[in-house]
Amino acid sequence: MRIVPSEVKTSELHAYLLGSVAPRPICFASTIDSDGNPNLSPFSFFNVFGSKPPILIFSPARRVRDNTIKHTLENVYENMEVVVNIVNYNIVQQMSLASCEYPKGTNEFEKAGFTQIASDFVKPFRVKEAPVSLECKVIQVIETGKEGGAGNLIMCEVLCMHIDDNVLDENGKIDPHKIDLVARMGGDYYCRASGAAVFEVAKPNTKLGVGIDALPEQIKNSKILNGNHLGILGNCSEIPATSAIENDGRLEQILSDFAERSQRLEALQHYAKDLLEEGEIERAWQILLL
Repeated sequence: MRIVPSEVKTSELHAYLLGSVAPRPICFASTIDSDGNPNLSPFSFFNVFGSKPPILIFSPARRVRDNTIKHTLENVYENMEVVVNIVNYNIVQQMSLASCEYPKGTNEFEKAGFTQIASDFVKPFRVKEAPVSLECKVIQVIETGKEGGAGNLIMCEVLCMHIDDNVLDENGKIDPHKIDLVARMGGDYYCRASGAAVFEVAKPNTKLGVGIDALPEQIKNSKILNGNHLGILGNCSEIPATSAIENDGRLEQILSDFAERSQRLEALQHYAKDLLEEGEIERAWQILLL
């Protein structure tokens, strides 16, 4: 499929973009209008863009169907402050309810059953049930266009973070399994970033990886190892020297069963593949270098 934005309806392009650029973190934005009425609404055009100063940007896009703007944007223009609340699995259904387009002046905290907490530095309220809340001052709003679907980039500087102690590990760091975040996909889909969905990708901090291009040809051109497996090997800072492998029943079975070189090589690479997926990188190297 090939899509040129100018050749399709904005609603169709919007769906393809949101289905492709995902998962997206969710900004659960709390704002207040000039009369003091609170508003609470989620936006998935959102991310962090620096730490000194700490900058968040989210974008309430103009509605595609009628080219109107959201109450959140109206409130930001009236009062350049916002609290960005982070959404986890425990509050995802309530967050979705708050996304309903209630009439202006409706308190989505009450509609969605959330608890308002006074902020320390800004007028908008925090969401008590959120695992993290970030009090922000708005430093700039960039309008990317005037037609339906155009973004409005709200650049915010974080003045204060509030983190629920229950999502911290023993070292005072945020534990991904405890915070149990959710993210937005395309359509009605979300994803949950905890449990088996969370994995680590080890990367040297001080040494460069050798690169896939430096791997031995029989490894680089393997039909068994995929790009992820090669990436793990290429991310190592050096190709290790070969060493004797003792007390390995599976290896002994492979060497016994496969006398023909190509069959033996394929069996060894299957074994190495399993080792890589188990995190046994050094052992996988030794199998591959036989």
